[in-house]
Amino acid sequence: MTALPGPGLFREVMGHFATGVAVVTGMDPDGHPRGFTANAVTSVSLDPLLILISVGRSSSSLPTLLASKAFAVSFLRDSDREVATRFAVGDRRSRFTELAWHSEATGSPVLDDALAWLDCSLWKVVDAGDHQVLFGRVEACGLGEAGDPLLYFRGGFGVMTP
Repeated sequence: MTALPGPGLFREVMGHFATGVAVVTGMDPDGHPRGFTANAVTSVSLDPLLILISVGRSSSSLPTLLASKAFAVSFLRDSDREVATRFAVGDRRSRFTELAWHSEATGSPVLDDALAWLDCSLWKVVDAGDHQVLFGRVEACGLGEAGDPLLYFRGGFGVMTP
């Protein structure tokens, strides 16, 4: 009989699944941009246009996304490793310092240099263990300049060139 896997092995196994890297952002009630690095972003539906993001309950950005009922997802390019790190472990108050961004349909910040982006209204929230899954209805989306995506694989960043 096989024992149930623990969090360490589960994390290691999931690390073998390469994912894109994105920055998820929202505006807090005082009008300050907030955000975090994410790789748990998935398209869900074409009718209506829906995506989902998985957000840890301990994320300091979660209350902002829930309160604003909106969020944006900016997909990072291979040259954005510093941005990914800044939004993952950097000082929360200076994540947007000297970083160009603009607002789209919901008012959520979209990174100007994103490979591609989605701007979403909050459609539904589902409790999922130590995370909450936020479903977003896509209100606007767009493409940046062509480039290669930043990937996350086995605990580190990498690139893929098609």
